[in-house]
Amino acid sequence: MTRIASRVSQLNGEGALAVYSRAKQLERAGRSVIHLELGEPDFHPAAPTVDSLRNAVAAGRDRYCATRGLPALREAIAAYLKRTRRLDVAAEQVLVAPGCKMALSLAMMALIEPGDEVLFPDPGFPIYPSFTRGLGATAVPFGLEEKNQLQPDLDQIAAKITPRTSVIIFNSPNNPTGTVFSARALEKIAEVARKHDLWVISDEIYARILFAGEYQSIRGLPGMAERTVIIDGFSKSFAMTGWRLGYAVAPVHVIDAMDLLVLNTFTCTAEFTQMGAIEALRDSTGAVEAMVEEYRKRRELFVAGLNRIPGFRCQAPQGAFYAWVNIEETGLSAEEVQAILLEEGGVAGIAGAAFGPGGKNYLRFSLVSARNLLEDALERMQRVSLHWRAAVSQQ
Repeated sequence: MTRIASRVSQLNGEGALAVYSRAKQLERAGRSVIHLELGEPDFHPAAPTVDSLRNAVAAGRDRYCATRGLPALREAIAAYLKRTRRLDVAAEQVLVAPGCKMALSLAMMALIEPGDEVLFPDPGFPIYPSFTRGLGATAVPFGLEEKNQLQPDLDQIAAKITPRTSVIIFNSPNNPTGTVFSARALEKIAEVARKHDLWVISDEIYARILFAGEYQSIRGLPGMAERTVIIDGFSKSFAMTGWRLGYAVAPVHVIDAMDLLVLNTFTCTAEFTQMGAIEALRDSTGAVEAMVEEYRKRRELFVAGLNRIPGFRCQAPQGAFYAWVNIEETGLSAEEVQAILLEEGGVAGIAGAAFGPGGKNYLRFSLVSARNLLEDALERMQRVSLHWRAAVSQQ
């Protein structure tokens, strides 16, 4: 009998796509739905970026190119990280891939052995534990809980290290909570990594979407450049989701290993999109700052409105573009609230268990719709909260 490799059974999908599919079903039936389930900016790339891609295609920049990425783009990424994160990175420490997930999977394939243990945040991006299991390793969660202001439990991380632990992976700002890991948290994680000779995979895809302060990468801490892999890309900060452009920053011997995986899989990233990315990094129109400012306004409006809905409790995110809402006081499960909001209110959000067991009493909403749509969503949620107001009033 023909069979499917067992590793596939260890993978899981993303809850957002299932909700999106049902929301589109409702729309086809004539229902109005406000989409707050996907982490896709409602902005588009800046005009100079689009022009650069168009010019590249017209000039015939549609051939095979360097497996590690265009040298000009790798140099531009190194300069960008120096400018925005104060990191000293050489171009040979950068590898370009078709999307952040591909950069992430290449790094994980290069670093994780079957039988290893990999620490990851719960709640967190569901691909971290999924792909870990697919590689034959064990995914070990550490909590992000409200009692710790959604910061990582540092004692828990230290206690979960075993001789089999090889990697700690996290993203800051975090998806789904919007948490920016504190300086103390980064220093503790770095201390643990150095003590136990661990790799750190730092997913920094939301690094530019901060609502206060300056971004700090764990790679910049003492002794961490040689044991950190940064994953970043163009989907979130530059609104280039469909362009599928990501990159990894790592020690050269890790880049060499990832490059060999590139040669055995996709060969290279499209040249013309890379040309557009060079222009995006210049950000000559200030598009990134303008976009973040708009997200800040949406955050203020939406979080305040969410906290007026009976049974909802939401801490303002420090970064990224998500609202992480505790719904425990509604007396209903997150899945029940998600269904009521979508089926009766026409508001699509995601039950937090899609991001791990730590999210079971939460919903995630994306701040990816215009402010007037967010206001409309809040009105709809307030209206359907009749389903659980009685339970809230009895507490």
